[in-house]
Amino acid sequence: MNPNTPIAQNIETLAREKNIDPTIIISAIEDAVVSASRKQFKTGEDLQARYNMDSGAVDLFAVKRVVEEVENDAIEISLAEVAELGIEGAENGDILEFPRSTEELGRIAAQTAKQIIFQKVREAERNNIYDEYIQRVGDIVHGYVKRFEGGRTIVDLGKVEAVLPRNQQSRVESFTQSERIRVVIHDVHRDTKGPQVEVSRTSPELLKRLFEMEVPEIYDGTVIIKAAVREPGDRAKIAVVSRERDVDPVGACVGMKGSRVQAIIRELRGERIDIIEWNEDPAIFAANSLSPAKVSKVQILDFTNKELEVIVPEEQLSLAIGRKGQNVRLAAKLIGWHVDIRSEEEMKREVESQMEALLSGANVPLTVVDSIDQVMSDTLQRGGILTVEQLAESTVDDVTQIIDMSFDDAERLIASARRIMEVKRLRGMQAAAHAEQGDADQADAGVEAGAGDQTAAEAAVEPETEEAAEADTASSDAVPDPDTVDETGVDSAMDAAAGVEPSTEPESESESAADTGETVDEPSETDEA
Repeated sequence: MNPNTPIAQNIETLAREKNIDPTIIISAIEDAVVSASRKQFKTGEDLQARYNMDSGAVDLFAVKRVVEEVENDAIEISLAEVAELGIEGAENGDILEFPRSTEELGRIAAQTAKQIIFQKVREAERNNIYDEYIQRVGDIVHGYVKRFEGGRTIVDLGKVEAVLPRNQQSRVESFTQSERIRVVIHDVHRDTKGPQVEVSRTSPELLKRLFEMEVPEIYDGTVIIKAAVREPGDRAKIAVVSRERDVDPVGACVGMKGSRVQAIIRELRGERIDIIEWNEDPAIFAANSLSPAKVSKVQILDFTNKELEVIVPEEQLSLAIGRKGQNVRLAAKLIGWHVDIRSEEEMKREVESQMEALLSGANVPLTVVDSIDQVMSDTLQRGGILTVEQLAESTVDDVTQIIDMSFDDAERLIASARRIMEVKRLRGMQAAAHAEQGDADQADAGVEAGAGDQTAAEAAVEPETEEAAEADTASSDAVPDPDTVDETGVDSAMDAAAGVEPSTEPESESESAADTGETVDEPSETDEA
């Protein structure tokens, strides 16, 4: 390209200002000349233009195909006409170019060409902006608030004006015009008016980028951010892991006296941040994710559907759930599993209820016994031990012949089965005693109802002798009292069978005193008086 021509200088200047390829501008000029020529001449010819880099001019010509018989003279030419024009060597199917003058183009055609050039240049500029920012989605950028439009905030990023929609703004944040802010590029899409760059202050990517800026270990790759979730303005959780054993990922993110994380909290206007240590085991990761609550146990219910159950102490239940379920909701998003939180007391009641239902049946299934799963139960049944009753009556040799296990494990299984059978026996005694007590209460009610109908003769009967009264008392003592069944023993056996630790609280003042080393004074005669 000859840089001394006016057109060449204008092309170079425009390409530098708009940061676009000069070939795009040349192509726009060629298209503009063709469009203006078609509007001017209206001959129907296939016009094309070519920029001459040496002369700096735009050459216009008509393209025609050589044929034997012409059907459309605007785009075709015969061999005879070619011969008359003195063109040698032309054959059928060749494409010939015939020069056309551009001097006849008027002012309107020139104005049309100018508009086309500007349109092409704007389109190229928009494409460049789109190509630049589409690759920066997720990056943090600096800008300043330019204006507000119906809840949206327009942020000037320098080359382009980005839009901060209402749904990407934190409820606790407010900005003023010309205020500098940091945002993350959330999305870039094409629009009729050009590329639309959408930025966000609520995206978890903003949290990640802020940690990368504040924590050198994350920037250099020593500490890796595995996941981050937010409820903007309230709480956020971020999971990190260290690639080096000597580097504590949580401590690196917190910083000396919390200096690093506090800087991020200030940027997010006081949003609380929980820094969680990531673990490939979903159970351990789930326990960590529910921080600051303490977890007792995590059980995976369905690995395929990603469902797990978390058991927490009763006093930690509200802390684990969080305000309006916020803590467990963020933890579930962080680990990507469905989390069901239950308290230890609730689990204990459920286990007792299930145990009660199983013990009430005629035959107690083997799966009630602790440490016996479905596979072991099937193996025992194939060996002839079908119920807990049969397991309790079995010997260690019987069990070890069916299942390959140690004598100690077999003894523990048999002992557990015997405890369950003892619970069932005590439950049966308790139910029978309550039934007899109910019958006695009904009999007493009948006697009281008939007492008013006693005759005067019955009232005149001499009172019973002392010996007869004692005999009646002894007879009444023979009726079993439901309170005589040791319910404490039943509950203790139930707890043992369900794997629950027995209560260690003292049952009386004297037992409490004995445990604490204190003495209980015997009542004196004065006190008795």
